Amino acid sequence: MRFERNRPDGLYGRVHNFYSSIKNIRARTRISSKIESIKCRVKDISERHNRYRSDYGLSESGSDSADVEDVVAHFRGNALLIDEAELVGIEKPKRDLISQILDGSSNFKVVAVVGMGGMGKTTLVKRVYEDANVKRRFQLHAWLTISQTFHMMVVLKNLIRQLFKEINEAVPQEVESMDGDNLRAFVKDFLKEKRYIIVLDDLWRLESWEAIRYAFPETNSQSRILLTTRIMDTASGCCTKSNDYVHKMQFLSSEESWTLFCSKTFADDCCPPHLEDVSRGILHKCKGLPLTIVSIGGVLASKDKSRVDEWEMILQSLGGELDGVGKLERVRKILLLSYNDLPWFLKSCLLYMSIYPEDWNISGPYLIQRWIAEGFILQRKGMTTVEVANGYLNELINRSMIQVVELDPDGSTTYCNIHDILRDIILTKAREQNLVMLATNGDYTRLPENIRRIVIHEFIENHHEYNRFKHLRSLLIFGCRNPLNESSLSKLLSGHPKLLNVLNLEGAKLKSIPKEVFKLFHLKYLNLRDTGIEIISQSIGNLQNLEYLNLVDTHVMELPFGILKLRKLRELLVFHEGDYSKNYAVRGFKAPREIGRLLSLEYLRSMDADNDETVREIGKLAQLRELSITKLRREDGKELCSSLGKLTNLCKLFVYSIKEDEILDLQHSISPTPRALQMLRLSGRLEKVPQWLSSLQGLTSIGLRGSGLREDPLESLQDLPNLVKIIFNKAYEGEQLCFKAGRFQKLKRLELQRLEQLKWVRVEKDALPCLQYLTMADCKQLNELPWGIQNLNKLQCLGLYNMGNELVMKLQDKGSEEYQKIVKIPEIVIANWIDGQWDEHCL
Repeated sequence: MRFERNRPDGLYGRVHNFYSSIKNIRARTRISSKIESIKCRVKDISERHNRYRSDYGLSESGSDSADVEDVVAHFRGNALLIDEAELVGIEKPKRDLISQILDGSSNFKVVAVVGMGGMGKTTLVKRVYEDANVKRRFQLHAWLTISQTFHMMVVLKNLIRQLFKEINEAVPQEVESMDGDNLRAFVKDFLKEKRYIIVLDDLWRLESWEAIRYAFPETNSQSRILLTTRIMDTASGCCTKSNDYVHKMQFLSSEESWTLFCSKTFADDCCPPHLEDVSRGILHKCKGLPLTIVSIGGVLASKDKSRVDEWEMILQSLGGELDGVGKLERVRKILLLSYNDLPWFLKSCLLYMSIYPEDWNISGPYLIQRWIAEGFILQRKGMTTVEVANGYLNELINRSMIQVVELDPDGSTTYCNIHDILRDIILTKAREQNLVMLATNGDYTRLPENIRRIVIHEFIENHHEYNRFKHLRSLLIFGCRNPLNESSLSKLLSGHPKLLNVLNLEGAKLKSIPKEVFKLFHLKYLNLRDTGIEIISQSIGNLQNLEYLNLVDTHVMELPFGILKLRKLRELLVFHEGDYSKNYAVRGFKAPREIGRLLSLEYLRSMDADNDETVREIGKLAQLRELSITKLRREDGKELCSSLGKLTNLCKLFVYSIKEDEILDLQHSISPTPRALQMLRLSGRLEKVPQWLSSLQGLTSIGLRGSGLREDPLESLQDLPNLVKIIFNKAYEGEQLCFKAGRFQKLKRLELQRLEQLKWVRVEKDALPCLQYLTMADCKQLNELPWGIQNLNKLQCLGLYNMGNELVMKLQDKGSEEYQKIVKIPEIVIANWIDGQWDEHCL
């Protein structure tokens, strides 16, 4: 993809106009005193000026003030200037909504939150939905995103999946074949006599509500429907009974707006005096809309704080004041400003995200792999393409163009999404630049023949049109209601798009791969996740340019010898992971002999360790950054340690024994120690903690499952300075765990599961100062809270699952000494497994 470059014609004329506009802002005497220095910087101003050319008269060539290397260097920090969820002005409406939901009325009730896009409706409702008192009041909880592209059957099936997940049961098979009427009846019968709260987020049309409302029984169960919408008529139409309630979102006050603006724009939350006038002028244009404030703050945060003129130029570009419908147009202008300020290489990455359906939770790792396959990631000396791509993602988050949904303990983005208004903008931009085209309702006739990327959200066969797209580079299919089968895919590829680089078929109803796929010689990215694929044929070897192959959650259990021809393959994912009831058991794949010939592999999950030769082959994969080994036998431990010593780039390691009581013999030395290792998971019995583990100074997350250790494993971990997360699951058979004074300074999450002999836990002075989440499950002998828990000042959530009755009874007595230790913890969850489901409540 090529973006329009700067043209010299008229450049200095535009700069002259820029000078003229400055005269209207500052007194003529002030301008004259600086005119000489400004003239000397004409070229610099010209280049900066190009950033702000947008639909209101400016260019789209992007930011030129920082070259690629400068920007990438800035990417390496993960910290955001503000947590987007911590929006100011949210506490009072949160209290108001909670009081409406918990008002004691036994009648069914609908509560609607209405306001324009970007006001924080979803953020507010999410806070209410996750409130501990709200959680405790209701037996069942579900969150449904409705959006403009409403499909009743999709919504109802999603609701059923969530409800059955709440009770830890599988969804009945007959649900998949039900029509709309039967689905409504099924949900209504399931919810009957139960107390539930269901969120309908982003409801656009009253017709959508009418289509599903009869699935919600209105018995005297104190149940609640909580919905968000941008349209007042929709809110009123849903709240027709006397006890229903409509909450109208208010814009932030001047004081709240200023607090949010400063938090987003300035690292120390304080505006320098020389920028206050222009900052307040910019903030005035935002009119109290949180999305607008956060967005413009993301732009200004990267600006030179000494350059008042640059800030004034931004103020001018936002235009005059508008009211009513114009407020939405101002949001678009500010988001366009944020977009136009992006360097060109970030623009292509952002526009590419228009491939995802509305309200789609986007996997960060998968997004990064697609960027790489599409050729959007620039080479950077001393960094892998994945590291550079992660930097791009972080910078788009820093600029508030992308919203984080979920973070890994190491700070990387697990899931993210894009605000609806911004998605509309990038959809338009992507079409204008012929970057991505969305085929809707099977209408391919309007798509230009030279289109390079087609996205299909609703697949409809129209094979007469497929032969037109000879230049196609990417074919991406997401969440199709109409299943894509082998025949349909063959027809779709009948046009022989020989230059195809990316093929995404995730979730398609395929049992085999059509032969047409194996003719795509230039294919770099093939995603078959969550399909019914059972066998990979030898023809896979034809795809010699393939770099990414995803077979997660398929039925594939063995790969053919032909896979060894894929010498450019960087990522090979073939595994299926069980749930909590199955102790998260992982099923991997049987690799062909000489797997070590795939020298470009960086990510390998999850390969069966069939014999010592297979384990030895791992040592040849020197580029590996992530490795998962399943079915490891005791006798293969020495060979594995030898191979690990050759993997100097390894960041994540997962090892699973062949059976639960098999010893993981990992006491052998690893030379050199994999110092880059950040995450380690060991599943299987350990005679003792491996000696080399204590030297992993960069380790941030460790999980020991089924280890059966007799010695306190904390002794081996306490000197690891960067640990953020620890999971012990059947890992320790002793009676005592002690977190010694001053140790584990960075730990944020601690999970103690199935430690059946554990009787007490001690947290000494200044240990665990950053702990936020503590979970204890199935530790039946533990009859007292951890000693020193009252000193964990940052603890946000304490979860007690299937714990002994003695401890639970002590905590339920609010006058008890044990309860007083935890009274300041915001969220305390107690749950027991009863009749096949969790009976959960909050203290």
